[in-house]
Amino acid sequence: MKLWTGRFSKEADKITNDFNSSIGTDRRMYREDIEGSIAHAEMLGIQGIISPEDAEIIISGLKDIEREISEGTLEIDMTAEDIHTFVEGELTKRVGDPGKRLHTARSRNDQVALDIRLNLMKECDEISALLKKLITVLGGMGEKYAYTVMSGYTHLQRAQPVTFGHYMLAYAEMFLRDTERLGDCRKRMNRCPLGACALAGTTYNTDRYKTASLLGFDDICHNSLDAVSDRDFIAELASCLSLIGVHLSRFSEEIILWCSHEFKYIELDDAFSTGSSIMPQKKNPDIAELVRGKTGRVFGDLMTILTVMKGIPLAYNKDMQEDKDCIFDSVDTVKACLTAFIPMIETMTVNSENMRKAAAGGFINATDCADYLVSKGLPFRDAYKITGGLVALCIEKNTTLEELPLDEYKKFSDKFDKGVYEAVNLDRCVRCRTSQGGPAPENVRREAERILSRIEDNK
Repeated sequence: MKLWTGRFSKEADKITNDFNSSIGTDRRMYREDIEGSIAHAEMLGIQGIISPEDAEIIISGLKDIEREISEGTLEIDMTAEDIHTFVEGELTKRVGDPGKRLHTARSRNDQVALDIRLNLMKECDEISALLKKLITVLGGMGEKYAYTVMSGYTHLQRAQPVTFGHYMLAYAEMFLRDTERLGDCRKRMNRCPLGACALAGTTYNTDRYKTASLLGFDDICHNSLDAVSDRDFIAELASCLSLIGVHLSRFSEEIILWCSHEFKYIELDDAFSTGSSIMPQKKNPDIAELVRGKTGRVFGDLMTILTVMKGIPLAYNKDMQEDKDCIFDSVDTVKACLTAFIPMIETMTVNSENMRKAAAGGFINATDCADYLVSKGLPFRDAYKITGGLVALCIEKNTTLEELPLDEYKKFSDKFDKGVYEAVNLDRCVRCRTSQGGPAPENVRREAERILSRIEDNK
């Protein structure tokens, strides 16, 4: 059944029907479509636009349809144009004339705008829950590895000493921001478009605030043109998901590097690794690589919705049917990535000794050596130059600042004494970085507690 056949004298070509159909995508919104229709019918009955009896019949029929689809006893007809057509047609087939009254004071334009908002608000909640689970894992690792010294990097070169716990909390901060962005996006999504109809509202005495209240919205969309044509919330969600993808991809890159033979900082659990069909020694970080790759797909979805919307005049245009394919793909991709990524991180083995060994050989305590000379009265630039010479000497002699004899130090400056060994001790180097946000173990433990407390408070 086509909802628009009255104007036409002949059937649409099958090519037109197939090309025009969105049932393959929007069938996933059947619950939201029925939820919105129930609220709409209830409002129509309260306002006397349809009889209370008809409203009850409609609501009862819709609940039966929703239950049967959920139980699998009613199959969605994939030849229907969209989920709205299917639900209304099935309802009318069951209850007769009352079903034909459901669409009073409503258009598919405001109906689909409603469905997608309801659906994506639920998806925001589910993605936030996954992010909070990941943050909880990272917060626990922050506490556990607060004293595990490792190299911090710039330009992928060993730079200064941090701890593995501090490193994990850096990613926890990124994902915390992601949850905040999703929350902000959801707030702007939380406006009810139903009642805007096709674009210009209706002459019926509807109560849009009542419908919004029944559906749990905070407010209504206040301009009927904007209500049916706004897809900012989809673009904003796609942007939020893209940033989640960025953070997952960066983290994946670290994992891929760290579990290589060249680093050996971590080892992934066998359950979250794969092998090679020809090289028996291989243990591949396929989950991390796939997450890194799928991020590009999420970026593409963002570009799709931005490109679709950039040239569309008010109000609704059929181009906007493309919004659901891209945002659903983005949502599904990010959820799949998080679902696989969390247990991969949770079960990996941390090779603390390898981290410490790499840190010791990377001269990441050079800044601390320079700071030691500054504490003796040398200007920082002079101390920096002297320390650079010491590093060059260590490289030449295949040793470290911690092992270099004191007489070698004194050749560069008479300011050096045996206290330099305490200054360049890696544990002390980390322990003394007590500035706010720094990697001192007590800082890390406090920050881990703060992050875990925030997650617990927001559950």
